[in-house]
Amino acid sequence: MTSNYNKYPATKVEGYHVFCGYETILEQLKKERKEGKQVYTCDTYPGVFDEEIIPELRKLEPSLFIDMKEIFKSEERISEQLKYHLTDDRVFGRMYYGEVMDFIDTDKLEEAKKQVEEADGLVIIYGFGAALVTKGDVLCYFDMARWEIQLRYRAGMGNYKCSNYDEDPLRKNKRGFFIEWRIADKHKATLFEDIDYLVDTNKKGEPKMICGDAFREGLKKTATQPFRTVPYFDPGVWGGQWMKDVCGLDKEKPNFAWSFDGVPEENSLYLEVEGVKVEIPAMDLVLYQPKPLLGEQVFARFGAEFPIRFDFLDTMGGQNLSLQVHPLTEYIKKQFGMTYTQDESYYILDAGDDACVYLGLKEGIDPDEMIEDLRRANRGEISFDAEKYINRFPAKKHDHFLIPAGTCHCSGSNAMVLEISATPYIFTFKLWDWDRLGLDGKPRPVHVEHGKEVIQWNRTTPWVKENLVNAIYEVEEDNNKECKVEHTGLHELEFIETRRYTTDTVSYHDTKGTVNMLDLIDGREAIIESVDNRFEPYVVHYAETFIVPAAAGAYTIRPYGESEGKEIKVLKAYVRHAN
Repeated sequence: MTSNYNKYPATKVEGYHVFCGYETILEQLKKERKEGKQVYTCDTYPGVFDEEIIPELRKLEPSLFIDMKEIFKSEERISEQLKYHLTDDRVFGRMYYGEVMDFIDTDKLEEAKKQVEEADGLVIIYGFGAALVTKGDVLCYFDMARWEIQLRYRAGMGNYKCSNYDEDPLRKNKRGFFIEWRIADKHKATLFEDIDYLVDTNKKGEPKMICGDAFREGLKKTATQPFRTVPYFDPGVWGGQWMKDVCGLDKEKPNFAWSFDGVPEENSLYLEVEGVKVEIPAMDLVLYQPKPLLGEQVFARFGAEFPIRFDFLDTMGGQNLSLQVHPLTEYIKKQFGMTYTQDESYYILDAGDDACVYLGLKEGIDPDEMIEDLRRANRGEISFDAEKYINRFPAKKHDHFLIPAGTCHCSGSNAMVLEISATPYIFTFKLWDWDRLGLDGKPRPVHVEHGKEVIQWNRTTPWVKENLVNAIYEVEEDNNKECKVEHTGLHELEFIETRRYTTDTVSYHDTKGTVNMLDLIDGREAIIESVDNRFEPYVVHYAETFIVPAAAGAYTIRPYGESEGKEIKVLKAYVRHAN
């Protein structure tokens, strides 16, 4: 059957113009030009191609052009300042909670302010943190998505104010994740109400600009209705073939391992203006509209962070995932400065006859012996015998395996996993990677020493069977008499609740002031409709993840189109209410 998976979901924003290409953008900026002195502040997200944008802005013939890179401290001083947070590890750093000003040379900043004050004619201040000099008369923000930044790292781009062009991309990602993106988001959040123009810089040489009002209206609209983030897909050493068919991907590629289709920290949003899709980071929505999106209680608990993520792990026709464990909250806080950990679960969307999930420890094993075998295996001395130590459970379609932090786990080959987890995705301690190299030809990072500190040795076969394997039971929900509603997870140690809804008519839902994240796990199409007409009807397709903001209120989901009159299944996740 032909894929109907929508890879380009967008929120339509009516009544505004979009300006495509530098020539059109510059013409619009010229229209803003007034007689006498005028300051254009062009702030940027770290990762935009300065070498592309600066020559274009210089065509406006400013009397003074200030490049923010010259106002930052030297590369050497910044690297020394960040030594504690960068660490020697390829993957893990320590979260930085400072701000852009920490890396600015204050004397140079004051000199720049003085230059602007004394200048005549057109002044352009350009670069990351430009608004620290002044927000100016016209504030343009050049934005981009984190996924594109990561692709640029792979292609040889360095981190901001850093000449690490040839460095391991994992180390570049680490510097971005733990430091640059944190301070950049914090800075950008102070500018949302002042932005006059937002420029999408995700495609090299193809900028798209909308006015600040269109940007803000698009975010406000998105925060009150069902929406999807823009999915992206990535190959992996263990990747499979399932997503090629279901998601309509390139059949010529060797495999696709991951799909991120519900990770606002990583994914983008499309705002469609005059038929043109303008790409912005989904984090803009989280930062600008946290309460309508998340709800008061979730915001009070997590702040402007989206605490749930859905992603796909495709091993259909592929290989086992790495054997791994996630840190406990106390450990992640002390070691990495994070306030919560990656509790998760595997929902099996599809499975081959031999599919399995490795989960929890066998009875009577010797922890010291297991850790020593892992160390020896990762030194290349032996091949780790996973089934000597780890339970192996057969997996079939619609099984749900719960994985609270501290539980050893991985999916085997020939499984299509919908991974439902808390958001700090980077915190996976790999224990064993099945004697293989990554796609880059290097051993993939393994963290046995971190892992041994968090493995919960009492999570052995009986406990795992009772608590973590298909701990599913039917529940009653108001108004859902014609719908089968099941609790499928997560474990009581985890803050996420998941419910499965099976119906051939309609299911009733209410956000009750808390963001809902959902996926159509069975059925070709479904439609989401507001009970009180707060939003327009929204259609989703099989395997698509979608978000219903807290502000959307009560809604229904029913089969639609080719699925009308047929059974559908929807999986919903939300943050449990604090008692």
